[in-house]
Amino acid sequence: MNAPRLILVGGFLGAGKTTSLLALAKSYHEEGLRVGLITNDQAANLVDTGALRVRGLRVEEVAGACFCCKFDELAQAADRLRVEEKPDVLLAEPVGSCTDLMATVVAPLKALYSKSFRVAPYSVLIDPTRARQIVLEKGFGGFSSKVAYIFLKQLEEAQVICLNKVDKLAQVETEALLAVLANEFPKARLLPISAWTGEGLAAWRGLLDQPADASLNIAEVDYDVYAVGEAELGWLNLTLRAEGKQPFDADALVARLLGSMKDRLEASGAEIAHIKALFQTDAGTSLANHTGGPYPPRLAQRIGQPVRAGQLVLNARVHGSPDGLRSVAVGAIQRALTDVGAEGRIEESAHFRPGRPTPTHRFLAS
Repeated sequence: MNAPRLILVGGFLGAGKTTSLLALAKSYHEEGLRVGLITNDQAANLVDTGALRVRGLRVEEVAGACFCCKFDELAQAADRLRVEEKPDVLLAEPVGSCTDLMATVVAPLKALYSKSFRVAPYSVLIDPTRARQIVLEKGFGGFSSKVAYIFLKQLEEAQVICLNKVDKLAQVETEALLAVLANEFPKARLLPISAWTGEGLAAWRGLLDQPADASLNIAEVDYDVYAVGEAELGWLNLTLRAEGKQPFDADALVARLLGSMKDRLEASGAEIAHIKALFQTDAGTSLANHTGGPYPPRLAQRIGQPVRAGQLVLNARVHGSPDGLRSVAVGAIQRALTDVGAEGRIEESAHFRPGRPTPTHRFLAS
């Protein structure tokens, strides 16, 4: 059997990585290919893992730090999938606040595991609102200069840059953003895509199916700036058991929760990177997300019928205090539960600022 192709898809928080991985997985499945996925987060209880698993996909989760700091765990997860699932393709999604992945993940994989995996060109997805704010307008997009530094370094090391969510843009806006990206990051191949509609997916697949470039876009990264920028972000992973004396609307619960959190965080001045909520029950799964910017939260998947009980998983990433983020979340949860006539009990909760990245490896050549 040929070694599976390993595709790493990076990009800042809210760029649409998970939706894009789902679109890729569906595309490969339609060709009869077997697919495995690896998710990654600074803590356990990840909405993305649950969202992928409910679609029948085999998913491994690497939690506790980014792939660069958990490289051995990444390699072990990939090898488990390779042996147990015998996939043709492995899709891996690193933490959205991490950079320097070309030197700390892609190059080590190519050097140490070339017989086990065929490493694809490294893709970085970019949200058009952030592209406009940070790349085109030379601002910080509501973040600090140090957080924007991480965003730009992600693009600097990309071999493929996908301008995602182009279904939300006029053609003239897409062309303007692609032009500035081409000027700022000339080493990368550029593609306009929409993971939601499938636009550009075939072209992206074509690039991913090619051998990875022999040369690596190794960025010069100031780890002091990187660490401070990442530590300015507040992180929350929370799970809650919700029950009702009467059946309640779980779709309304997650929609109201995200809407309330959006309003409260914006009122507090905290810039939202992303908020995701997943409600799971025997009747089905409800999934909602908000990635900041002018657009309202989106209910991506519905249960479509009243439920008696289920588990809510909430992930939120903002430029602000973790304590303030948790307080906002708890208040919004209680309001949403009351609105739909349910009660809840928090089972697990972690809120923090990410620690300083300490990569397992840092290779400067393939």
